Amino acid sequence: MTDLSTLTPEDDAALTRLRAENDAMLARTIEWARINTGSHNIEGLKAFFPMLKAAFEELDAEVRAEPGDPIPLVGDDGVEVSIETSPVLRVTARPKAPVQVVLSGHYDTVFPPGTFEEIRELGDGRWNGPGLCDMKGGLVVMLEALKTFEAGPMKDRLGYQIVVTPDEEIGNFASSRALTEAAQSGAHIGMTYEPCLETGDLAGGRKGSSIFDIVLRGKSAHAGRAKEEGRSALHAAAELVVGLEELNGQREGVTVNVGSIDGGGAVNIVPDLAIVRLGARAPDAEAAEWCTKAVTALYEKAIARDGISGEMHGGFYRPPKPRNDAQQALFDAVRDTGRALGLELGFVDTGGVCEGNNIFAAGVPNVDTLGIRGGRIHSHEEFIMAESFAERAGLSALLLNRLADGRIDAAAIKAMM
Repeated sequence: MTDLSTLTPEDDAALTRLRAENDAMLARTIEWARINTGSHNIEGLKAFFPMLKAAFEELDAEVRAEPGDPIPLVGDDGVEVSIETSPVLRVTARPKAPVQVVLSGHYDTVFPPGTFEEIRELGDGRWNGPGLCDMKGGLVVMLEALKTFEAGPMKDRLGYQIVVTPDEEIGNFASSRALTEAAQSGAHIGMTYEPCLETGDLAGGRKGSSIFDIVLRGKSAHAGRAKEEGRSALHAAAELVVGLEELNGQREGVTVNVGSIDGGGAVNIVPDLAIVRLGARAPDAEAAEWCTKAVTALYEKAIARDGISGEMHGGFYRPPKPRNDAQQALFDAVRDTGRALGLELGFVDTGGVCEGNNIFAAGVPNVDTLGIRGGRIHSHEEFIMAESFAERAGLSALLLNRLADGRIDAAAIKAMM
């Protein structure tokens, strides 16, 4: 068996280059994080995109902006509309090379304008700021690893597709087609740059994720003069919510969470509209199917009430990403490569989802937490460890070297899918 923990001269050269770039990687990440790119801040996303595109044009690759698909949203009036977002970044390099990799990441964050904007040095090599960890730092790690690989002697042995999306934090509805196209363009292996876990470990299996928006319509009436003539959509919604929450614990690994009930108004009017918004997670395809059927049955029970009608929108937009032989073989290769850097990497199954789910569903084994080391993502305490830029970019550069020289057999791993 090939020893992946041994450094070659090409590996040493890559690591030396990346150590020299650590401070520059940190500086670029801070610069990028100063521009708010909350998922719904279309103006901010579009303002940042030219900076992102210019950075990736440093690669020996074709770089282009591609419009995303319309994103469906159910408004507070219960009507589904579509919105446009910022472009998807697509990058293509050496599509005829014998080894092909698909890389992905996102440039949106969870923070709307004005909610979390300050970037602070915390001491002990830690920096706090919006999107530093999730995942502008990850994009910088991806970019510098690729630049370093292309500066080496094996560039022509490996080609890649990159997809950088503006909507990962809200489901990749605009960019899922681009992710699937890139994965199915001949990719053997996928590499995604979500932050690693706070321990430095990486994500293993991932659950699938769904969003449902259930619209219930009743009949309005004066609550004092003619209560009996009304049909309360909120009453139907309340019973529906109880049933949805009671799905928890009925099937192993399936979780359901009602996030909100929208609707109603004045207390002297029978409410004729309610919107139940929920998310659910499932560990495998069979569990996802069970969950969808259970939610549908509860919805059908709600609209069977006298005077209640409705519509159900959504479903499992990200399929589960369970461990299989291909995933485990790739994880083992990443673990052994990490030992060349003095890292003992573990792989922890998680309920979180990411673009790795989409790439797996397209038939490509992938490791999806190759980004920066830090933590407290999705909170005002989000932080990164400055020293980990060279470390994590080094891990990716070594993986690319091993894929290119055959020490990691990409085709054999793909064949296990």
